[in-house]
Amino acid sequence: MKIVGGSSGRALATLVARELDLKVSGVEIKRFPDGEKYLRVDEDLAGQDVVIVQSINHEPDELLFEYFLLCDTIKDLGASKVIAVLPYFAYARQDSRFNPGEAVSFKTVTKLIEYVGTTELFSVDMHQHRIERPADVFRIPAHNLTAAPLLAEYVKAKTSLEKPIVIGPDEESEQWASTAAKVIGADHDVLEKKRLGAEKVEITTRRLDVRGRDVLLIDDIISTGGTIIEASRILKSQGARRLIVACTHPILAQNALARIYESGAEIVVGTDTVPSPVSFVSVAPLIADAIRRA
Repeated sequence: MKIVGGSSGRALATLVARELDLKVSGVEIKRFPDGEKYLRVDEDLAGQDVVIVQSINHEPDELLFEYFLLCDTIKDLGASKVIAVLPYFAYARQDSRFNPGEAVSFKTVTKLIEYVGTTELFSVDMHQHRIERPADVFRIPAHNLTAAPLLAEYVKAKTSLEKPIVIGPDEESEQWASTAAKVIGADHDVLEKKRLGAEKVEITTRRLDVRGRDVLLIDDIISTGGTIIEASRILKSQGARRLIVACTHPILAQNALARIYESGAEIVVGTDTVPSPVSFVSVAPLIADAIRRA
């Protein structure tokens, strides 16, 4: 087996290779003067199972096209399998036509990933609204791993939580809150909106009281931070003692990190699916274990 890292996956590819006791294969990537991308694989991959690590974040179109070049080249060079590790999977949220005439971008991207020769795919906490599993869309084996246990383990090891409770900022996030709560040995709940009148909405926990308790607020992705910031302010106003925020994908656009701290969070932690100032948790062990079992 060989490990290859794309432009956005080299560091994580190195960590995954280390977990598997392998070395990362060299790839030369540069640009021609007109902006076209040049790519060359440095070693013979014929007959090998090749893992490509490429996180599709911040420049999704650029990084997806680079993945297509990598995969197609490696397959053309004689690799027996090309296994995609796309920890952050762009376009997954556009998995339906929410308004007339919209592109269903997720389905388009999956078709292209298959077309260039991908034989199997791994992603981490793929954000989908209506599709429960990637395998429901892909025609190749596709696996959605979760980093929630790794995040919970990190928080448990690095903080001394008193009367902990794990909260998801909305109903969609209950899957991560539930998983993290089991690791920490705590209760979990989610925030929900209750309409009190024509113009009045109350946002509160569904079942449990956070007053005087340390809260782990967890979600899959923090992009601009709007959902987490609103949730943080609500939990602090309801008497939460300490507030720790965790997510798998710390996109942190539009000064989100500073605004999350301002909303009352004491600690913010994410994974290295997206490199960021708070990417303290590596998903390399999670990915390496999944590859071993595949």
